Amino acid sequence: MGKGGNLVTASEVEELRRKNGEMEKVVEQMKKEMLQLWRRTQVAEEAEERLCSQLAELEAESLDEARDYHSRIIFLVNELSRVSSSSSSSSSDLASP
Repeated sequence: MGKGGNLVTASEVEELRRKNGEMEKVVEQMKKEMLQLWRRTQVAEEAEERLCSQLAELEAESLDEARDYHSRIIFLVNELSRVSSSSSSSSSDLASP
């Protein structure tokens, strides 16, 4: 029914078909854009997962290195103490004949 309860004219039908066609094109374009956004989101999520995994590996590696360095420092401090006390006792041995 057209305006005022009248029957729909052929020109109104054509106008509605034209508008419908335009809307269908807009909907298709929106679907394409949404699909592109979804794909980009998937790529971003996969990249985030890879980065998180790499970060975890780097954190574990840095923790191992920190432990190794700490152990090495403790060893060197002990060596320095040993050498220092050896040197002190050697000096005192030489000084008191």
